[in-house]
Amino acid sequence: MDPVLHLRGRFGQRTLLLTTAAVPLTGWTVHAVTLHRRLAASRKDPLTGLLCRDAYTARARQILRRHGDSTTVVLVDADHFKQINDRFGHAAGDAVLAAFGARLTAWAGSRAAVGRIGGDEFAVVLDLPAERREQRLAQLVRMLHTPVTLDDGRTVDVAASVGAATPDTIGTRDLSVLQRAADTALYDGKHSGRAVLATAAHAAVPTVNGRRAGRPGTAVWGRAA
Repeated sequence: MDPVLHLRGRFGQRTLLLTTAAVPLTGWTVHAVTLHRRLAASRKDPLTGLLCRDAYTARARQILRRHGDSTTVVLVDADHFKQINDRFGHAAGDAVLAAFGARLTAWAGSRAAVGRIGGDEFAVVLDLPAERREQRLAQLVRMLHTPVTLDDGRTVDVAASVGAATPDTIGTRDLSVLQRAADTALYDGKHSGRAVLATAAHAAVPTVNGRRAGRPGTAVWGRAA
């Protein structure tokens, strides 16, 4: 056999084998990319676009490690949400939640951890130094008390209760402890139209799922207009 032809034949077989082997590899790569995209998508709440609980928790802990005592943990609970669903319908309720998600994202900025951690409950962890907390928490209250306009032109009056906790006040950078203190502060000021910053006394209040708060001394900011 002509050595040139023989070489070409061997080269053709080799190329065919490599090409054939590459097909399943390419297919697996496409599958892996698709799987990664689905996994990334599952990190976000489909209604609000906010981080789901696990993704929020991971990001929040990262921020706490990076910024330490200048970090602020904020919990938000929509007020009278069931009444909105009952009066305007569940589509309106979804619109209100989506609006809250957009407002929290705009308020906190792109470097914060903003999550939907329950049906009408949200959490934010961000770098917010002590000298700016009063102004910024008051701003958040005003944003969350701004009526929401639905697609059909109807206007829904909305409100939210806000509690916050900081490592420099609570004495720990543990996310679970800070969230529990913020939740206690939130319920201490429920329906007050103010943001409540947790004190060390809030962290010491016995709670059941963070829902049994006493009435320790509080710092309250941002009465809703």
